[in-house]
Amino acid sequence: MCLTSDQDFWQPSQEQVNALRSAFPDVEFHVAAPSTVPDALQDSEVYFGWRFAPAWFSHAPSLRWIASPAAGTDHLPVRRASEAGVMLTRSYGFHGRPMAEHAMGLVLGFSRGLFTSSRLQQTQLWWKDELATEFFDLAGATMAIVGCGSIGAHLARAAGAFKMNVIGVRRTPPADAQDGIRWMRTSAIRRAVADADVVVDLLPATAETTGYFGQRVFNSCKPGAIFINLGRASTVDHAALLQALTYGPLGGAALDVTTPRPLPMHDSLRLHPRVILTPKSATFSRSYMDEAIAFFADNLRRYLDGAPLHGLATPTTEGCSDA
Repeated sequence: MCLTSDQDFWQPSQEQVNALRSAFPDVEFHVAAPSTVPDALQDSEVYFGWRFAPAWFSHAPSLRWIASPAAGTDHLPVRRASEAGVMLTRSYGFHGRPMAEHAMGLVLGFSRGLFTSSRLQQTQLWWKDELATEFFDLAGATMAIVGCGSIGAHLARAAGAFKMNVIGVRRTPPADAQDGIRWMRTSAIRRAVADADVVVDLLPATAETTGYFGQRVFNSCKPGAIFINLGRASTVDHAALLQALTYGPLGGAALDVTTPRPLPMHDSLRLHPRVILTPKSATFSRSYMDEAIAFFADNLRRYLDGAPLHGLATPTTEGCSDA
């Protein structure tokens, strides 16, 4: 196991490690730092960690499975693992709640003028008229969730609690309706964003999604629409986004991911008055590691029983998140 992180809620406590050892008394667990992973891999069948360096394969003759607590796999060597005959799994099911909370916090910040108030209180004595022209009601407004998988389903339920209408956009919509979502295929993206007051990007990083949100899509957006990216930075053409913010139609944007990360201090998006940046914090949750370890433990039981693993990634699904 190598789950080192700068944040305590993204790395296991000793109690959590002890719980794994108690639950699997016949499994030997080694907790490693990034610098000691190659040595620890020498006799390991399973690796559980945030990242796996391609160079580590040469130190892991017995490796059979790489497990990650992350939802996406674009930072993991999926193709190399497949070529080496090693299974690689991502995690899912527990990222949705904090990301939905994060998204709705941003939506409320725009709809109620909270971000504008925070900015104008520094320079103006009273700004009620400004807010009266820019606020919008969430009840009856429409949110388009692009890349709408299980994370999107969490967000759809949260938006529904505010009586918003939800459009779910994905390559293959589900056969049965769920959570009151109106489904559209990605091929209909321009029609979806034309109806949306809020557009949320949850797309994974793949060759097909690079620059997906570009000039043609942004120009199709509803005037005054808010764009939120909680997916991957590579899915957005930043120059096109800046143009859509400056000359229309977008009314604002919130970015949890950017390229580069972080944006330079004098970057035009950072300085734009209608852009909110958050530091890739959408999945912050005090319960994250509890749920990540529970997901891993369930998969470990399946591995030991010879059952199919949940979240198995292949080169054809490389980069996938919950979309």
